[in-house]
Amino acid sequence: MTEDSRYEAVRSRDARFDGVFFLGVTTTGIYCRPSCPAVTPKRAHVRYYATAAGAQGAGFRACRRCRPDAVPGSPEWDVRADVVGRAMRMIADGVVDREGVAGLASRLGYSARQVQRQLTAEVGAGPVALARAQRAHTARVLLQTTPLAVTEIAFAAGFASVRQFNDTVREIYATTPSGLRAARRGGLGSAGPPVPLTPDGDGAGAPAAGVPLRLAYRGPYDTARLFDFLERRAVTGVEEVRHAARGRTYRRTLSLTHAPGVVEVDERARGTATGGHGWLEARLRLADLRDLTTAVRRVRRLFDLDADPYAVAERLAGDPLLGHLVAAAPGLRSPGAADPHELAVRAVLGQQVTVGAARGLAGTLVAAYGKPLPAPDGALTHLFPAADTLADAAFGELGMPGSRKRTLRTVCAALADGTVVLDPGADREEAERGLRALTGIGPWTAGYVRMRALGDPDVFLPGDAGVRHGLAAVGADARHADGWRPWRSYALHHLWNAAGPPAPPPAGPSGAGNRPRTPRG
Repeated sequence: MTEDSRYEAVRSRDARFDGVFFLGVTTTGIYCRPSCPAVTPKRAHVRYYATAAGAQGAGFRACRRCRPDAVPGSPEWDVRADVVGRAMRMIADGVVDREGVAGLASRLGYSARQVQRQLTAEVGAGPVALARAQRAHTARVLLQTTPLAVTEIAFAAGFASVRQFNDTVREIYATTPSGLRAARRGGLGSAGPPVPLTPDGDGAGAPAAGVPLRLAYRGPYDTARLFDFLERRAVTGVEEVRHAARGRTYRRTLSLTHAPGVVEVDERARGTATGGHGWLEARLRLADLRDLTTAVRRVRRLFDLDADPYAVAERLAGDPLLGHLVAAAPGLRSPGAADPHELAVRAVLGQQVTVGAARGLAGTLVAAYGKPLPAPDGALTHLFPAADTLADAAFGELGMPGSRKRTLRTVCAALADGTVVLDPGADREEAERGLRALTGIGPWTAGYVRMRALGDPDVFLPGDAGVRHGLAAVGADARHADGWRPWRSYALHHLWNAAGPPAPPPAGPSGAGNRPRTPRG
């Protein structure tokens, strides 16, 4: 974007660009999102920043009216595959908080100085500043949604000391932690402190109150199709979808750094349709609040909440063959994964079988090898089994060919020893090459894992049976997909919807991992 187009977005309060850039106003010392309802500042007084951390580093404090730290993430970091894009995804996942800048640099294969230089040049802030801005946002959420003591919140958000916490809040929000809590908006609600994963007093194992969240997104959002996608694949013990008059609620367990957690997300979207943004209401129940930032990031990836539906529609809606599908499903998302290792395992389980059969195999795997929760939480009873647990498993419980079992063990061993890396900042090309080098993993499985586990928005699976049927339905062929870059993953979902129910698996021997198939994992 040019400065002219940025200022036009600010002048028109265009919510499509919330999170894409931030503006600092030199006369007030405040930074805002583009859609801030305050009086539009004069152009000479505006400075633009790629991140909230960049604005904070330049000395601006967050606007109390538009809360710029609560916007959706920039879709640029999901599209970009370079070191800056990978670093931004890792920082969002909490790598700096857990491993420091040295750990981030090591994962990227660069020196700490190189990472600092590249991030500062491109986004206006280094890894420490970016992580600090994220901790401040986590602290604000806890201050405004729980009655936890300020001291507890400081360490739960990842600050090294209460003094550091107080100084950061004053610098970023121009108020004290107590002041932030007093300014809590009624719409966020107030819940008790996060409750350990134990049944409620009635013994039914219903979910207890946790941290309520508004998961912001931009543009239209097709919640119905996304919830359909997740419900068809919900694995017993790990996931469930509850139905109520107000809509569905998706619930699942999360295996996190410090302790397990449970998240539930409501289907009904909220917000102003004309404002270009909205949110999904969610609740997180964590045994350890230090996992909050990581848990939120994983849920956002699963629900593809940082996508830019305007950019996707601009590319796909103009296609004469695909355009009518895009018009019929505005805001269609490409679901990611709450756990990339889990997704890889489920993709292997789904080779050459139906969605229902793959779901059944995954449920059997969870019952046999998953780690039980301290107590059942509704229908949620287990965490999905870790890769190192499955690397040497016999899989006698699974009704699969021996070749598929060997492939499953091979994939899990590669994930456990780091031969294949699927963390948020992984090099996507390298990860796909590593997967395809494993026996039993072909183009479909590797591409499907790349699309969902690594959140790549530009994956196309020409050999997939559902894709072929979808292409035939719209009168296109695989060569036409080049015109859908860099949003081919979204085109895939449109084609799958056009194809109808998945076709049955092909007859004959199975397990090669290369054959065309429909999405299973």
